[in-house]
Amino acid sequence: MTRKEYNRCVDLYADGLYRFILKNIRDEEQAKDVVQETYARVWQRVDEIPFEKARSYLFTTAYHTMIDEIRKNGKSDRLEQQHSHLQVSYNSYSDLKEVLDEALQTLSEIQRSVILLRDYEGYSYQEIGEITQLSEAQVKVYIFRARMNLKKYLQKIENVLEVPA
Repeated sequence: MTRKEYNRCVDLYADGLYRFILKNIRDEEQAKDVVQETYARVWQRVDEIPFEKARSYLFTTAYHTMIDEIRKNGKSDRLEQQHSHLQVSYNSYSDLKEVLDEALQTLSEIQRSVILLRDYEGYSYQEIGEITQLSEAQVKVYIFRARMNLKKYLQKIENVLEVPA
């Protein structure tokens, strides 16, 4: 990949990478750091990466960088505690975007990642498998289970509408 193609990748994919990471870790500064680290890692291997594969390589690298950050910060335990709290709490608002964001946070890390890659970023099952190092069948199973969990969450009226105290 040439310097010009690398710069084009930054223009084309930086916003999508940031959205994907932010939806997963919900920390703007940490998401920016992960995206920056991702582009730094890609730059180190810029001569080895063909431009046609850059998007997939960027998302794969961002995904693994995010996992490393979560493990490094010990955030996974805190996320699980937060998820269980969110499942039993009532919403004090009815904004659909916020409800959907909250519903996404009830998913496991891998379910949230595959749903975001498929439904938000438009990747194929095969591409998601390459990014997450899962088989295509595993990706389909995780997406199916994530969608079922989202459906179950959204069907509870108290999760969607304000419930008076």
